Amino acid sequence: MELSSKTISEIAKKASMICDLLIANYGETVSSRKRPPLDELIYTILSQNTTDENAEIAYQNLLVEYPTWEQVLNAPDKKLQELIFPSGFYKVKTRRIKRTLKEIKRRVGALDLSILQDMEVEEAKEWLTSLHGVGQKTAAIVLLFCFRKPVVPVDTHVHRVTKRLGIVPQDYSHDSAQIFLEKILPRYCVYSLNHNLVKHGREICKAREPQCDQCFLSHLCDYYLSQ
Repeated sequence: MELSSKTISEIAKKASMICDLLIANYGETVSSRKRPPLDELIYTILSQNTTDENAEIAYQNLLVEYPTWEQVLNAPDKKLQELIFPSGFYKVKTRRIKRTLKEIKRRVGALDLSILQDMEVEEAKEWLTSLHGVGQKTAAIVLLFCFRKPVVPVDTHVHRVTKRLGIVPQDYSHDSAQIFLEKILPRYCVYSLNHNLVKHGREICKAREPQCDQCFLSHLCDYYLSQ
């Protein structure tokens, strides 16, 4: 269902209020991640459909065995599969990682993503998502955490919390939610939103038993107000 401009304006106003409350309670932290852009990209591929803990084990296995991405690119597939086994879907991820590295090297002439720094957001998104196995969320993670671009990675927590709050339509996919949030949110809010919503989703707005009685957003929450 297409939203009217009036409805979008009302949602945007509500989203700004929610953002201000999130910042007031959790701060304006973006992320503690300090990985170089290409490392972040490969880590995010490893993290697909698994836990952060398993992705980190697989990522560290790669770094110990192959300190450079050039070595990873030239490594035997079977060896890579053994190293990233803890992340699950290790055969698929091995193919994705190798194809991604190969394509970056073909385009740039080196295994380096610094080219993204001077690109506009949409151009950088398009560049990344044209790589094999790189979707909107993965691209947004790299652009936000490594280049401070105003994008909103939408993971399970962000998707659940924003739909419960009523600032993302119920039928929107993760990708649609990302596009919508980036459209309606003021820029100052975008940078910390992922961090704050993930924290809120883990601690308060849990999937099975949301702690509505402890939530400082309950007076703005469609889910709570409908109970």
